[in-house]
Amino acid sequence: MSKPINNKLLIRRLVPWGIAVVLLALTGSCKKMLDVDSSRVVGEKNMWNSLEDTRAAVMGTYGLVRAALADYNAHWLYGDVRAGEFTSPTRQDLRAIISNDLTASYPSLEALSNWRRWYAVINSANIFLERVHEVHEKDLRYTENNMVVDIAQIRFLRAFAYFYMVRNWGDVPLIVSSHDGNFENKPRENQDRVLAWAEQEMLAAAADLPYRYSAGDEQQQGNYYNETTGRWDGALARKLSAYAVLAHLAAWQGDYPSVANYSKFVIDNYQKATNDYISTDHLTAANGFFFNKNTNQLFGFAFDWGHVDASFTGHIEELTLAEPVVNKRIPDIYLPKDSIINIFNEGGDERFSLDTLGTPVSDRYFSNYNGRYPIFSKIKCIMGGVSDPTFRIFTSAIIFTRLEDVTLLRAEALAVLGERSGAIDNLNAIRTRRGLDAYNEEVNGDLLNAIFLERQRELMGEGHRWYDLVRYNRIRPNHATISQLIARNGIYWPVAQTLLDQNKQLTQNEYWQ
Repeated sequence: MSKPINNKLLIRRLVPWGIAVVLLALTGSCKKMLDVDSSRVVGEKNMWNSLEDTRAAVMGTYGLVRAALADYNAHWLYGDVRAGEFTSPTRQDLRAIISNDLTASYPSLEALSNWRRWYAVINSANIFLERVHEVHEKDLRYTENNMVVDIAQIRFLRAFAYFYMVRNWGDVPLIVSSHDGNFENKPRENQDRVLAWAEQEMLAAAADLPYRYSAGDEQQQGNYYNETTGRWDGALARKLSAYAVLAHLAAWQGDYPSVANYSKFVIDNYQKATNDYISTDHLTAANGFFFNKNTNQLFGFAFDWGHVDASFTGHIEELTLAEPVVNKRIPDIYLPKDSIINIFNEGGDERFSLDTLGTPVSDRYFSNYNGRYPIFSKIKCIMGGVSDPTFRIFTSAIIFTRLEDVTLLRAEALAVLGERSGAIDNLNAIRTRRGLDAYNEEVNGDLLNAIFLERQRELMGEGHRWYDLVRYNRIRPNHATISQLIARNGIYWPVAQTLLDQNKQLTQNEYWQ
């Protein structure tokens, strides 16, 4: 059985102290909701009186999403490790994930099978949506515009939580009310209905979200919570965040006309949402693209060193880095040299390539290439940019999606739809940015294969690979194991036994029965 989550410990590990108190109030009822034993949370009686309360509640919900992604390094274990391309030298729990033995008895697997963290997000959002109007009535500083923008963010975060859960568990209970702290057990809802609801919620949120905050956008007037745009760029969900995630949601459903439309909106309107031009510097600078936050990060969660927001855990660096980058003898996961060569098989690639003598041209993606364990060091934000290998505290952002991801997702959609020219244009937008020649079928082979290979290279270590493999094999079922998992719904995680014991209306995913 899964051990209960200590909400206070989870928040203190992964959420800034400034919002921890509010989060404890918001998640107290969620813990009871998910544990079934219910009573009203006394701490909430002093909430929902002022603009400061709404700011804390909004930031608290963001903090819960970040915690759900980061705890147990879930985002990368779901998205990168399960794909089976990384190898784990020492950790048996990671080897179990790699071999799809997801019911193996390890605390990390038990935790990953439990969706409680995501329902903490949902309960926080439900409470906010039910109570925020009280603040508007009590505090004249809390304007109608401020409330509309806050509600849009919370609706988007709640819909994102459901989308993320559906990708990992399939059918999930759909709960859109806090029930005043009293939870009535519900069965799992059909995933198609959940995703249809999430899509409509995201579209409604997108209509009210600004392109940028505190930047003169007519949909968000003035300085958002009295902070300038530098505070919010890359930190909050905005209009393009919603459309970028909508593109992923549609792709998961195989709705490629919608993927093409949503991704086009992002690409066409990108310059409205940024003060930055696209540059390889985001990826290849010493701190990497994932240092701090910026507007190229369409939807992500920063661990801002300047806000005393770094941590030892909840970062991919914890899994991938070792000597000579940090003073850890063996990495938890690494990509074997043969795999690296097969993936980065073109000369001139600025991410990784070999010269004529077989020596790496750069260490942007891999360090210690000729050692026993090549170190995946694409993401290596240590101590706010001070690369001290003796002190492993990390500040890399968790990026769910960025512009390059959406561009390649659009290429995928157009290729499936038969719009070959547009697909090639979008593929080349990334290839040429990374120092590669334009796509040539005689050299690079089948177009769709080339697009997914480019996604593998560009987005390595960002939590996409497993879902990409599922999508690819839904289009072209040529990987026997994954195709069988798709056919038998084995692509989803088992539901934690703790959840099944607490709610008798839940059923286990058939593949894991």
